[in-house]
Amino acid sequence: MDDRRMLMLIHVLCTALPVFTALAIGVLCRKRNILSREGVDALRKLAVDITLPAVLFSAFATAEYTPRSMLIPLLIFVLCIAALLLGFGMRKLFKCESRLMPYLMTGFEAGMLGYGLFALLYPGQGTAAFAIIDLGQVLFVFTVYKGLIMGRGSAKELARQAFSSPVLWAIIAGMLFGMTGLYSALGPSGVSDVIDKLAEFISAPTSCLILISIGYDLKFSETPWKRVLSYTGMRVIAMALIFAAALFVNRELLGGMMH
Repeated sequence: MDDRRMLMLIHVLCTALPVFTALAIGVLCRKRNILSREGVDALRKLAVDITLPAVLFSAFATAEYTPRSMLIPLLIFVLCIAALLLGFGMRKLFKCESRLMPYLMTGFEAGMLGYGLFALLYPGQGTAAFAIIDLGQVLFVFTVYKGLIMGRGSAKELARQAFSSPVLWAIIAGMLFGMTGLYSALGPSGVSDVIDKLAEFISAPTSCLILISIGYDLKFSETPWKRVLSYTGMRVIAMALIFAAALFVNRELLGGMMH
């Protein structure tokens, strides 16, 4: 095996092995009764309410906010809506009975897994670049997505749920620090470095905690494989079309600013 292939193999292992190892630990914790259901729920809550907000605050505080860069979250927001509409069309075309099927065709996992995987895939890049993309998806989830799932007459409940989430407050706080220039202003004094190290330390176990909790719930014998594989195939088709649209808009309208 030549050096190039060896380096590629090592890169794949560095990216994939931590993910599958954490999932395997979750499965082992269930089979050996190392963790109870209450324990796994506590791990997930710890990740969602504490470690994940640290990830998001740091990412959004260091993101670049310019009129041009704000076109990216706008594009992502529109693409998420397009994927949802595509999902409704596919549900009708393939005569799917599930009311929730179209909602599986849109959005993407960012906070609980995406940031961790982004750091593994692109170790030299900061999460700030990913945060700008995630912003469009966050706006979509907390407005259109949740509003449609909850139904009519639920605007008050939607707002209550959104603003009771530590995740949303972490994003808002990070954006305020970034947009106002406060984060940069704290740089010369060293305060921003302290914030970085604190956020990095708290957020470190986020992906591992989430993957362990996912692995704990993996029960292949109880999985309705036919439905899962059919929905997965539809999702791949939907995302391929959305990705093609994103590439076109990025090249023709945004000048290739997403790279």
